[in-house]
Amino acid sequence: MARTGKNTWSLFLLLLAGIVLGSFIAHLTAGVPALSWLSYGKTFGLSSPIVLDLGVLVLTFGLTIKFTIASIIGIIIAAIIYRLL
Repeated sequence: MARTGKNTWSLFLLLLAGIVLGSFIAHLTAGVPALSWLSYGKTFGLSSPIVLDLGVLVLTFGLTIKFTIASIIGIIIAAIIYRLL
């Protein structure tokens, strides 16, 4: 079996970079009237964290994911870059 050099870790890192850069761009353009549509999105997850108190150990679980138009564009660009590698 020959390996092409592409692996799932590189795809994961590229997608993560696309999400982070897209979120950063969405945050920057939120106040610009012409580009405010990039920051439009939806938040999914737990609004308040779940606390598990075991007496000796207290665990807090929480996860919130926010998808914006800019982060979706970042994911698409990252997938295109992955295909070009």
